[in-house]
Amino acid sequence: MASRREFLAASAVLGAASIGLLSTARVLASSKEDRDRLSPVDVINMMKDGNERFRRGLRVNRDFLREQRERAAGQFPAAVILSCIDSRAPAELIMDLGIGDVFNARVAGNVANPDILGSLEFACHVAGAKVVLVLGHSSCGAIAGAIDGVELGQLTGLLSRIRPAVAETSYEGARRSSDAVFVERVARTNVERTIGVIRKESLILRELERKEAIAIAGAMYDLKTATVSFLPPYER
Repeated sequence: MASRREFLAASAVLGAASIGLLSTARVLASSKEDRDRLSPVDVINMMKDGNERFRRGLRVNRDFLREQRERAAGQFPAAVILSCIDSRAPAELIMDLGIGDVFNARVAGNVANPDILGSLEFACHVAGAKVVLVLGHSSCGAIAGAIDGVELGQLTGLLSRIRPAVAETSYEGARRSSDAVFVERVARTNVERTIGVIRKESLILRELERKEAIAIAGAMYDLKTATVSFLPPYER
């Protein structure tokens, strides 16, 4: 059995490691100058680091009220995240972000329509965000609804934007919403399709990406493991 001295020594090492991780955390949008110095890849890497802290239970101890007060006069978000409305996948929390760090556009199934595209254009062209991140997730109800052919009021039109991803997803198992693997495969295809829609229908964002002023990236969030996995070419 370990002695009390050994236990305290081990605790000190773990504590130092945790402090080291926390000390590397940065507020993405502390100032316009700081944000503008970041490259798109810098921003993506900082989101990855934030998710790692979240996944390991080492989130930064933030003073959200102070952050709110500091940013009341202006905002300089480093990214805009197009994510699903699912209550289990709040983008700022799962990537350990603070108030003012990112814009967050949320719509069921993280699809892109004209209003969403206009919001993304504002975020990048007007406000200076460096990354457009399309974030899908496992066990997505909107994806399941598209697979099942659900029709319900205005939801029918929204799901019609997802259904092409169902048809385009190769899968040899049961192509049903009861198959969690199929649902996740379709969700990933839907992220890829949404990125394609953004590039096709927004000349502004396409040109910013061509000039390497922004990155348009995709990622999937696993509800069980709390891991955000970026899609190629940003997976590493």
